[in-house]
Amino acid sequence: MNQVKYIFSQVIDFLGRNHFNYLVRKYNSDRYIKHYTYWNQLLTLIFGQLSCSATLRDVIITLQAHSKKWYHLGIGKSVTRSNLSKANEQRDHRIFEELAYYMIAEARRKQTTYVRL
Repeated sequence: MNQVKYIFSQVIDFLGRNHFNYLVRKYNSDRYIKHYTYWNQLLTLIFGQLSCSATLRDVIITLQAHSKKWYHLGIGKSVTRSNLSKANEQRDHRIFEELAYYMIAEARRKQTTYVRL
């Protein structure tokens, strides 16, 4: 039996889930959300970016091709185009913006550490 994690899951491990959860709590954003959380939205968007999807329809079609792997990818139970569209339209973008700045700062910190060695 194969025990190796998917490459997508290995990439997600570098994100810093604790900091992301801190940002969601900071903006009190997950109050009324039950199923399709900010984390699920982020994973869906990253998957779409890595699969070179140009539209929401492309993202959903690509995800549906891997529907049996959603749990192992961490995406959740169901992702529809309408859920993703509403989430992108209505949810607070500052969480993703601050996560991007945090990741850039972490990359710079690690780069300077690596250069000094």
